[in-house]
Amino acid sequence: MARVQEQVEHHYYSSLVERLRAGGSVLSTGRTTIRLAKQFGFCYGVERAIDLAYAARKVFPAARLFLIGEIIHNPEVNAQIAALGIRNLLDGNGRPHVEDLGPDDVVIVPAFGAEVPLLEEIKKHGCHIVDTTCGDVMSVWKRVRQNAGEEVTSIIHGKATHEETRATASRALGTGNGRYLVVLNLEETDHVCDFIAGRMSREEFLRIFEGKFSEGFDPELHLIRIGVANQTTMLRAETEEVQRRIRESIIKRDGDALNFRLFDTICGATQERQDALRDLLERPLDALLVVGGYNSSNTTHLAEIGEQQVPTWFIRNQECLESPDRIRHFDLHQKAEILSEKNWLPEHDLQIAITAGASCPNNLIEEVILRLLSLRGEEMPEL
Repeated sequence: MARVQEQVEHHYYSSLVERLRAGGSVLSTGRTTIRLAKQFGFCYGVERAIDLAYAARKVFPAARLFLIGEIIHNPEVNAQIAALGIRNLLDGNGRPHVEDLGPDDVVIVPAFGAEVPLLEEIKKHGCHIVDTTCGDVMSVWKRVRQNAGEEVTSIIHGKATHEETRATASRALGTGNGRYLVVLNLEETDHVCDFIAGRMSREEFLRIFEGKFSEGFDPELHLIRIGVANQTTMLRAETEEVQRRIRESIIKRDGDALNFRLFDTICGATQERQDALRDLLERPLDALLVVGGYNSSNTTHLAEIGEQQVPTWFIRNQECLESPDRIRHFDLHQKAEILSEKNWLPEHDLQIAITAGASCPNNLIEEVILRLLSLRGEEMPEL
C-alpha cells in the first residue's frame, strides 16, 4: 500500500493546494485574491476507491482487470485508471458484458456500488471481486433492506439513472418483497403527496413516475408504509424537505406518523463541502469556479448553490479557461457544456473563489489556480 500511495500521490497530489490550506486557504497577489473553500476535493470514500483500484493492479499484475463503469465521476481520474490497463466492463450503451469472464479475471466495483443482479452474475463466473463501495452508500443499503423486511416502501431521493441510486434500488427489493420509488426533486415529491392525499389518480401517478419504481408497484398498496432514503450526494436541505412533506402527508391521511420511517442517510463529506461553500459565499466575491466532472452529482449541487448568489462557472479543468473573455463551462439549465464569450474575468481587482466536488483531485485545482494567475498576468507569490 505504501507503493500504491506513492503512485496515487504522484498522479493527484498538489503541494500548492496543501500549502494554501495550511495558510488559511487564501492566495493574494497583485489585483487578484483567490479563496479556496475549507472543504473540497477527494473525500475518504473516493480516496479508498482509487487506492483499491491501484492496489488491484499491483496485486494482480498479470490478470485481466475490469471496472463496472467509472470508478468515480471524474474524467481525468478515469483516464488514469484506464492507463493502468483496467478495462470498462460496460459497453458504450452501459450494458455489462460478463460472458467472457473467468476465474482468473478481476472485477472492480466502483465507489457508487453496483446492482445486485449484476454482481450475482459476475460471481457465477468465479471472478475475483474488489469492492470499493463507499461506506456511506452501504449505510443507505442497510436502511432500505430494513424497509423491505418490514414491508415498508423505500422512497429514494435521487437521480433514477445514477449508478448509486440504481444500486440502492436493487437492495430496496430485499429478498423480493420490497418496493421502491425514486423522486428527483420537490416537484416529484409533491406528486407523491398529491396521491397520498387523494388528489391524483393511480393512472396519472404511474404515468408520471414511469421507469422510476419497482416492478409491480401499485401506489394504492405501496404508499401506505413509507421510508425515505437518498442518493448520498443530494442536497441535504432538499432531502430533509422531501422527508418533511411526505411525513406531513401521511399524518394528514392517518392521523399520526406510525407509517413513516426516517433515517439520516446523507453523506457527511457531501454536506461538509456544501457547508464550506456556503461559508465562502458569505464573503464579497466576483466569481466562483466549481471544478469537477460534469456527471458528478455532488459537484453539480455545489454549482447549484453557487449560482444562487454569485456568477458561477462549472468547469472540468483548467483547459476550460481559454482567455479572460472565453470560458467553456457546463450550463446546469441547458445540461451541456457551452462557450461563453464575455468578460467573465474582469480586469479590476478581483475576488474569486474555488471549490470542487468529492471526486476532483487536488492537482486539477492547482492547474486552475495557475491558469487563473496566468490569465490575470500575476506572478505566483511566495507561500
